[in-house]
Amino acid sequence: MYLMDTNIWLERLLDQARSEEVGNFLKKVTSEHLYITDFSFHSIGIVMDKLNQKQALLKFVQDALIESEVGLIHLEPTDMGKVVEIMDQAKLDFDDAYQYVAAEQYRLTLISFDKDFDKTPLGRKEPKDILG
Repeated sequence: MYLMDTNIWLERLLDQARSEEVGNFLKKVTSEHLYITDFSFHSIGIVMDKLNQKQALLKFVQDALIESEVGLIHLEPTDMGKVVEIMDQAKLDFDDAYQYVAAEQYRLTLISFDKDFDKTPLGRKEPKDILG
């Protein structure tokens, strides 16, 4: 079970340098084993809006969240104490700490290109690590 960080989804949506790697990962891992946080979902919406990619955003929502079984998870306001604690302990910014706490709480492997997670106990994997 995998929590996909915002940068993984955007890599594919924006057809960036490692888009093919992400695509291969998405082909290998069935969608019912994939999760996205509400934070990532909203961040993707903001990025796609700024890039005037509203139709691509709608297609992403339809494909990933409506038609497939990618799970949408969130943290409760009562979880913010843990987010702040991780921000202080691991020196993560808010969005990374949110992802970290969500992965920890839901017992998910964090998939990210962000090396900031390497200094945390949970760590991270890249899509290529799962593809083996």
